Parts: sequence; structure tokens; C-alpha cells
Amino acid sequence: MAKQNAASTAKPITPNAENRYQVTRADLPLHCPMDGMSLWNSHPRVYLEVEKTGQAKCPYCGADYALVD
Repeated sequence: MAKQNAASTAKPITPNAENRYQVTRADLPLHCPMDGMSLWNSHPRVYLEVEKTGQAKCPYCGADYALVD
């Protein structure tokens, strides 16, 4: 039996539904839209550098990401 990863079994995240997301080091490398977000109604994937300052902003949708430990 094949093992499913957490992203495939988790509840889908609605892309661009929120303006602020909290992410952990497990989410790195960070990209928007994130894994689990449906891609059909979102923008192209862009990688965000959140490690240096603990915050990043998506240039497409304006979503703010904060790195929490």
C-alpha cells in the first residue's frame, strides 16, 4: 500500500483567501501558492525568501508570510 504524504491528505488551502499566513521551517523552501492550494485559480509559483528577515510578501497576490518557530 502506498503511503500518502501530508499535503495530499490535508484539507485543501484556498489560494489567495487570506492576506497573512504563518509558516514554519517545515514549509521551507517557501513558495506561493503553497502546497495544498489549488492551482487552477491562482498565480504562477514564486519562491519567497523568508529565512533572512522572518517575513516575505508575494509579489503576485500580496499575501504576507511570517516565519514562526
